[in-house]
Formats: sequence, structure tokens, C-alpha cells
Amino acid sequence: MTTERDTLKEFYQSSGAALTAAPDIDLVFNRALLDQIHRLSAEPKNVTYDEVDAGGRPGMWCIPAGADQGNVILYFHGGGFVVQSVNSHRKLAGHLAAAAGCRVLLLDYRQAPEHQYPSQIEDVEDAYGWLRGQGINPDGIAFAGDSAGACLAVSSVVRLRDKELPLPAAIIGFSPWFDLECNGESLETNAAKDVLVRGPLVQQMVMAYLSADTSRTDPLVNPLHADLAGFPPVFLTASLDEALFDNAQRFADRAREAGVEVELHTVPGQQHVFQFMAGHSSAADLSIAEAGSWVAERLGVVAAVGA
Repeated sequence: MTTERDTLKEFYQSSGAALTAAPDIDLVFNRALLDQIHRLSAEPKNVTYDEVDAGGRPGMWCIPAGADQGNVILYFHGGGFVVQSVNSHRKLAGHLAAAAGCRVLLLDYRQAPEHQYPSQIEDVEDAYGWLRGQGINPDGIAFAGDSAGACLAVSSVVRLRDKELPLPAAIIGFSPWFDLECNGESLETNAAKDVLVRGPLVQQMVMAYLSADTSRTDPLVNPLHADLAGFPPVFLTASLDEALFDNAQRFADRAREAGVEVELHTVPGQQHVFQFMAGHSSAADLSIAEAGSWVAERLGVVAAVGA
């Protein structure tokens, strides 16, 4: 009998095999394949969607009924900076919007290898500036993302802080991927449990994202090497079985040392970004509910409507 965990595992086994075994396969096909992960999520209740130009890049509003209009979560999809899109993440972002009681803006940032770093972070900064131009105050904006999207959420805050620009009020990271050196211990210790993330796969993603002259330890691409002083509160969730598990753990340790408020929620037995199972998995629903409640409190959402 297939369990809720098996469903995501089976999807990753089939798609991960294609990505790893045939790295030269047509990128358009790979992107279409990985976008199908949205089928694992249930449609969130009472959430509508609206396409928008968000500072020069396409975006999608995820709008829960009764949303607090003064607060926004700016969400960056995962996919190793190379694959996935607003289409793969629409439902996941919609569930988070419902849980937080405010709108989520899902950003279609430029992707590698066609556009390498810093294109992605520039798109984040432009979208953030666009939101502020719409009258949303920084203390009413949170950054969020999963996997590589979580890396963008943090790296973009490093860039904003270094440019002495106002920072968002909070950061959420689901199954974050921060270690672009790809030398984390859990890449090996959890290799038999994580069916998607493998050393060769993440190496391919890094080489697509970074040019040959960009250091993998640059604080603007690898948050594990960043000065985190002055950062807003951070909420992270990772499965103990993930190959990238220690990314969240190491970042949380460094952030706490810098005096940053951090919550790290760990769960057993789940695959990478298990929140994709929203609406069909108690673990995914609980994780999104916890993140939504946490960010609603940090933003001062007037009334979270719930999922």
C-alpha cells in the first residue's frame, strides 16, 4: 500500500534518475518533468491566483480569502536554480498563504544556466523594491523559499544588508540548500535515505548557477560563509533523512552565534521539501501550519484565515 511518504519518494526516484543519468537531456523536458510535482499537492481551499509583473519579472499572487493586505510573503521556488517554476510551486505557496493569512507573491526569477549568478538575486531585489513601491513596508514583508529558493531568500538579505537597505521582517526556509561547496556530512550519511539529492546532482546545479570565476564560498552565494549580524528572525524546517539536512543545522548554529532569532524544526522520515505533499500529508500540513503561524506573528497579520 502506497503511503503519503512513498508518493513523493516515487516521484523523486523517477525524476531524479532522469536528471542524474542523463544530464545532457533537453533542459526544457527536465523543467517540464519537475514541474509535475505540483500534482502531489492538493488545491488549497479558498485561495485564488493572479499573475503580475513584479518589478520586471513575472510573478503569481496567491491570495487567501480574507487576506491581510498589508503583509506579503515573497516566495522563491526551489529547483537548484535550474528547474521548477511558479507552476510547480503554486499550490505549496497557496497553502502557505492560507496558513499565514496573507498574500504570497511567488516570483519567477531568471534561471541558470541561461542566467547565472547574480541574476537571481537581482530579480529578488527588484521584486522586493516593487513591493515596497506598492506601499508594503519592509516590516510587513517576509522572504521564503525551499531548497535553492531558501538560499536565495537568505543570500538576498545578505545583499540588502550590505547595501544598507531595509530588510524584510522574517525568513522561512523549507529543506534549505545553503552549502554550495557540497561538502556537508549528511550528503553521505543520508545518501541511502534521500532518493533525490545526490552529490553529482548538486554539483551539476552549482556549475550551472555559478560562473567559473565565482567562488563557492562567496557570502552572497553561500550563506554558510556570510556574516549574519543584524538578520531578521529565521524559521527553518528540514527532515532528518535529507541529504541536505546539515545545511539547516549548520546555518541555525551560525545564526544563533550571531544573535539571530532562529527556529529549526526537524522531522523524521521525510523526503526533500516534503511540503509538496500539502493537503495529502499530515507532516506537510503541520509544517506549513507551523511556518504560517510563525510568520503571521512576525508580520503582525491581523487575522490568519487558516488552511
